[in-house]
Amino acid sequence: MPVTRYLKMALILGLLSAIGPFAIDMYLPALPDIGRSLGAEVGSVQLTLTVFFLSLGAGQLFYGPVSDMVGRKPPLYFGLALFTLASVGCALATDIHTLVALRFLQGLGAAAGMVIPRAVVRDLHTGTEAARLMSLLMLVFSVSPILAPLTGSGVIAVVGWRGVFWVVALAAVAGLALVYGVLKETRSAAARVDSSLGSALRAYWLLLRDAHYLGLVGIGSCAMSGFFVFLAGSPFVFINHYGLSPTQYSLAFALNAAAFIGAAQFTAPLGQRFGLVRLVKFAASASGTIMVLLLSYYLLGGDQLAVLMGLYFVASGFMGLVIPTTSVLALDRHGAIAGTASALMGTLQMLFGAGAMGLVSLFANGEPLPMVIGMATGALIGVALAWITLGSMGHTHAAPKAQA
Repeated sequence: MPVTRYLKMALILGLLSAIGPFAIDMYLPALPDIGRSLGAEVGSVQLTLTVFFLSLGAGQLFYGPVSDMVGRKPPLYFGLALFTLASVGCALATDIHTLVALRFLQGLGAAAGMVIPRAVVRDLHTGTEAARLMSLLMLVFSVSPILAPLTGSGVIAVVGWRGVFWVVALAAVAGLALVYGVLKETRSAAARVDSSLGSALRAYWLLLRDAHYLGLVGIGSCAMSGFFVFLAGSPFVFINHYGLSPTQYSLAFALNAAAFIGAAQFTAPLGQRFGLVRLVKFAASASGTIMVLLLSYYLLGGDQLAVLMGLYFVASGFMGLVIPTTSVLALDRHGAIAGTASALMGTLQMLFGAGAMGLVSLFANGEPLPMVIGMATGALIGVALAWITLGSMGHTHAAPKAQA
């Protein structure tokens, strides 16, 4: 595939993938205003975020098998349409209970954009070619945590919190236009013949018994868990503990995102030269080593923001090599059920991340140490899984040949 076609496909799939996260990140600055506007308690307002995460994760289990049965585009139409309608409803909501219910529906719609683009990548490519496209997709997708909070703040300042939902509704309409006018169907009619509800259940059972697949999903989930812990804890650590302003915190957050995005673009050439398996083992081990150094620093009494930012910047870069590569390897042997495999992977990663975030929050006190312990623990479990899952494949140059 020529470079321009790679970029075009990555732009389309990345934008579709980013709609859900954009609805999360752009929404965060609106939470206090929503509580005041609807007369709701803090816990009730936070519930609108929690139910979105739950439906975003669970919804992927539905869209993956359906996309294997009927093709990739019809579920995208349904999901984006549901997301659009729910977003309009959120913008018009007059009480917190209605908003909670509509946010749940919004998350169900957004789940289509999370799971199907990964299946499309697997439909088109395997091995290092898939890693190349996946890394470009993540380049577009990863812009969300950088731009969305700033965009949300600007929208809220001009038109209020309801404007956030109108903006994401328009983004979903743009996604529908891309799916209709630009995205080609990548799941052939012949490939759908053997796909059914029964085959989907059998596929899930197959995947849940596939230690190799689960190991790869676990490696990526551990990397994602560390990011979720950082996402939940860093505002309190950076702003309250180290005294950064919200704008300075946004820039610090963007710096780590840039490390992740930048490193992800090297997955294809590094995978081509050293093999995807070796790349995962090296990058996971390097990230774990950096996190152990950071944890040791704080355990020994250190407390410098520059050390935290510098070491996590490097660790984020290595995670940028791990996540897209493990996604490619996990799907590579399951081409016939790529949608289902992508769905289970996305759901498990979301559940792992949310679980880690909730567990660390029990010990959070606004200090850096609990956050760093959570991040380091995830990284070390990821290292162990990498060597357990891939230890016997050290001389594999690239991903194994996929099943048809």
